[in-house]
Amino acid sequence: MPESVPRLDAAGMQERNIQQLIRLLQLAYSGELAAAHAYRGHWRSVSNADEKGRIEKIENEEWHHRRLVGEMLNKLNARPQRFREMRALLIGRGLGLLCHFSGWLAPMYGAGRLESRNIREYETAARYARDSGHAAFVDCLLTMAEVEWEHEAYFRARVAGHRWAPRLRLWSQPAPKETIRLSFEREGAPGS
Repeated sequence: MPESVPRLDAAGMQERNIQQLIRLLQLAYSGELAAAHAYRGHWRSVSNADEKGRIEKIENEEWHHRRLVGEMLNKLNARPQRFREMRALLIGRGLGLLCHFSGWLAPMYGAGRLESRNIREYETAARYARDSGHAAFVDCLLTMAEVEWEHEAYFRARVAGHRWAPRLRLWSQPAPKETIRLSFEREGAPGS
C-alpha cells in the first residue's frame, strides 16, 4: 500500500505558496534581464522607425518589470539566483546579437512566443501572492501580465503580417486581455 502524502495545514499551504511565489519571481527577474538585452539588440537591428521605437519601448518596459519584481523579492527577503542571472545575461546578449544576423521574422516570432508564456507566469505569480498572504503584490503582477499581453499582441500582429505567415504555425493565442483580471476576480479569496 503506498504511503499517503501528508496534508498541509493552512500555515503549511501558505508557506508552500510563498516558496512558489519566490521561485517564480526569481525566474521572472532573470527572464526580464534576458528579455531586455535581447530587445535592445532587436530594436537596433530593425530598419523600420516605428518598429524600432515600439521594440525599444518594450525593452524599457522589461527593465521596469525587473525593478518591480526585484522589489517584491526584497520584500520577501529573497534574492535573485546568481547562476540564473549570469545565464540570462549571456542568453539575452546572445539573442540580441543574433537579431542582427537572423533576419526579421525569427526575432519577432521568438519574442511573441516568449511574451505569451510571460502572461501566464505573471498570472500564476499573482495567484501565489494572493494565496500566500501577499495581496499587495497582486495588482502589480496582474498589471505586468497585461503589459506582457500587449507585447504578445504586437509581435503576433507583426508575424501575422509577414508574407510567410500562412506557412507558420503560431503559438496559442492568449485569451482577451480583460480576462486576466476577470478570471482572477472570479476565483475570489483563497479557499473560496
